[in-house]
Amino acid sequence: MGKITTFYKGDMLFETQMGRHTVTIDVPASMGGSDRGPTPPEFFVASLGSCVGAFVAQYCEKNGIDTTDMTVDVTFDKADDPTRLVNLQATVNLPHGDCTKRIKAIERVAEHCPVHATIKTMEGLTLDIRGMEQCDLTPED
Repeated sequence: MGKITTFYKGDMLFETQMGRHTVTIDVPASMGGSDRGPTPPEFFVASLGSCVGAFVAQYCEKNGIDTTDMTVDVTFDKADDPTRLVNLQATVNLPHGDCTKRIKAIERVAEHCPVHATIKTMEGLTLDIRGMEQCDLTPED
């Protein structure tokens, strides 16, 4: 099982260690942060865009489709009760790639990105809060 650890640095600033890389994640000043990095939702959306992009770029380059200036735009809406992101839409732009005959194949490849597949079939998300003793998450009356 993979593991990524996020460290709270105070003032709503977090550092996440991923292998040899450290990423800073923050929240806007209006939420008590200092805006020194992307917010968690922004990082989540960026993960989707970069994952889809990596899978599409690999396929295109293997099949002779030009990836020059390729971009992936991910749009989303925010919803409340519960607070969440909805209507995520990833759009791959291949301005120099003649991909007309391979659109369906490129879509299938993009859908194999693990981030896309996880969001599409979300299962198995659990939350465990631990302190000095494991906390009881029984709702208070």
